[in-house]
Order: sequence, then structure tokens, then C-alpha cells
Amino acid sequence: MTFTTRLAVVALASLLASGTAFAQTAAPAAKTEAATTDKKAPKERSAESLECSKQADAKGLHGKERKKFRSECIKTAKAGTAAPAAEKK
Repeated sequence: MTFTTRLAVVALASLLASGTAFAQTAAPAAKTEAATTDKKAPKERSAESLECSKQADAKGLHGKERKKFRSECIKTAKAGTAAPAAEKK
């Protein structure tokens, strides 16, 4: 092989090898407005839920007792009956 042939082979090989170095990567996807607003949108609370929360606050309930009271209260409120009695524990 002559010197010029070797030089041409080396030049061609370097062009092929360096082609990937100049390749562009895809731009990151832009966040859409809908995706950011749906992420942590607070849920609307019903009137029954708010009323039962007020009753639980008035009784000073916390933790499991509060959760149980609110669950029963909301069920009865949605059924159309009166809220649970204040004496219930």
C-alpha cells in the first residue's frame, strides 16, 4: 500500500468514527400545562364531608377515632339520615 492510500483509508475511517460524535440528541419533551395541573389538584370536598369534619373538630377527635367517626358520619349523611349521635365513641 502506498502512503496516499493509507492516508485516504485513515481519513475515511476517522470520518466514519467521528460521525456519531456530532449526532444530535432529541430535545427533552416540554411539560404540558395539563400534566402539571393534574398532578396535585386538590379534590373538592362535599358538604357532608365538611360538616362531619366540623363535628369531629368539635369533639376533639384525632387519628383512628376521627377517621372512623367521619366515615360513619358521611355514610349516614349521604343516606339522608341524621348524623351519628354525639355520645358515640
